[in-house]
Amino acid sequence: MCADVRDDLPLAILAKAPIPGKVKTRLIPTLGAEGACRLHERLLRHTLAIALATTSPRRITLWTALDHAHPLFLTLAGRHGVTLRAQPEADLGERMHHALQAMGEPGLLIGSDCPVLTPTLLRRCRAELASVDAVFLPAEDGGFALVGLNRPEARLFAGIDWGTDRVMVQTRRRVAALDWQLACPAVVWDVDRPEDLSRLADIDRQPQIGGAIP
Repeated sequence: MCADVRDDLPLAILAKAPIPGKVKTRLIPTLGAEGACRLHERLLRHTLAIALATTSPRRITLWTALDHAHPLFLTLAGRHGVTLRAQPEADLGERMHHALQAMGEPGLLIGSDCPVLTPTLLRRCRAELASVDAVFLPAEDGGFALVGLNRPEARLFAGIDWGTDRVMVQTRRRVAALDWQLACPAVVWDVDRPEDLSRLADIDRQPQIGGAIP
C-alpha cells in the first residue's frame, strides 16, 4: 500500500527570505528587526509543514523573494524536495498571476503568514474548484490569505490596492466583472500587527496539525 495517500494538488507559496529589516516590518517596533525576522521564518516553516501535510512535495513550489538563494530556501528544498522558483520583479498581483499560471492546471496559492491554515481547509478550498471558478480565503484585515483558480486571468489582479483593507472588496468586483462563480469557505487572519501576536500565542498553546519544519 502506498504510504502517501494525500491529495496530489498543486500548491504555490509566496515566500520572502528571512532578512532582518525586510520582513514583518510592521512588527519591528514590537519585536525588533531580528525578532520579526525570526517570527517570519517560523511562520514560513509552519506554512510549509501544513503544505507537506496536504500534498506531495513535488507539487509544492516556494516562490522566493528578496534572496532567491537564501540558505533557508536551499535547506528546505534539499530536505523536503519542494521546488524553488523566483518571483518576478512585479507588483503582488502580477506575481500571483505568474505563480498560478505556471501551474498549468487548477491549484492554490497561499502566503506564509496565516497560522490558521490547515490541510483540511486547503483540501476544502481545492474541492470547491470543482464547482466554481475561483476560491478565496478572505482575511479579517480586508485582504486574502489564499486564492485558487480554475484558470489564470490577469484581469483578476489588475488595479488592486495591494496592502490595504480594500483588497478583497476590489477582488470581489473583479470576480463579478468576469462573471465568475466565487467560493469563500472561511474567513481567516494573518500575523501582521502587534495585536495578532496574542492570538498567535493562543494557537501555540494548542496541539498543531503539521507542526513546524525543522
